[in-house]
Parts: sequence; structure tokens; C-alpha cells
Amino acid sequence: MRLRINVAFVDGADRDLPLPFYATGGAAGADVCANFADRGTLTLAPGARAVVPTGLRMAIPDGFEVQVRPRSGLALKHGVTVVNAPGTIDSDYRGEVGVLLVNLGDMPFVVSHGMRVAQLVAAPVVQAQFALGSLTDTARGAGGFGSTGTD
Repeated sequence: MRLRINVAFVDGADRDLPLPFYATGGAAGADVCANFADRGTLTLAPGARAVVPTGLRMAIPDGFEVQVRPRSGLALKHGVTVVNAPGTIDSDYRGEVGVLLVNLGDMPFVVSHGMRVAQLVAAPVVQAQFALGSLTDTARGAGGFGSTGTD
């Protein structure tokens, strides 16, 4: 299935950087790059978090969202991940897309201009109608947070 998402660069963005792209034919997530207006870098100290600009705005069709997910290589090799994974970009948002990265590693991590910092996954959205009403009983009941075992 293909979904068209129109994108636009913000003022000052590096328009020579690629739009989000799929690294392989079977990839579910499109890689998105850091796009610093000053073409510089950002150093994340251990434990630090920051919003990394992408230089992009997008028009996501109604009925869809774009999820912002970590890149597994950054997480494995450096402990760098997306804080609110998966982040959600709503269909009615038109501001710049930012990636909220955190450094969970023990060394400073440098985010450079043009570096692939996250993956974007388009997904359908179902909006629920929340209403007061009676709840059915289940075998699990109110058990949560490890109530079904830890292995």
C-alpha cells in the first residue's frame, strides 16, 4: 500500500538533504535526517535529551498518523533512542517535525547535520468514542505490571 504525504522544508532548512526515505525495499520505516539551520552539530551528554530538527513540515492525510521511532543501530551502538517512542505526528499538525532524542549511553553522542536520527512509520488511526458504561469481568481483572509473570 502506498500513501502520499506532502512535505515542505521550513525556512532555513538544508534543501539538499533527502526527504524521508526507505533504506531497503522491505523497510517499514522511512529514515529522516537531522537538519540544523546552522548546518552544525548537537552533542547529547549521557542522560541528556533534545529536540533534533528535521527541517520538514508535512501534511498527513486524515485518518493517518506518522509514528516517530528509534533507529535500532543508534540504540544498540550508542544508547541513543527516541524518548517518547513511538512519537506521534497528528494529521492536523503543520509545524516542523522534531525528533526527541535521549542519550542513555555512558558517552557523549554527537548528532551531526544530515545524520539519520529516526524512522517515520505511517499508520492508520481509529478514533474511539469513550463513554461511561458497565465493564465486563475478565479472568485477568485489574492485574497489571507483571501480574501475568516476569518471564
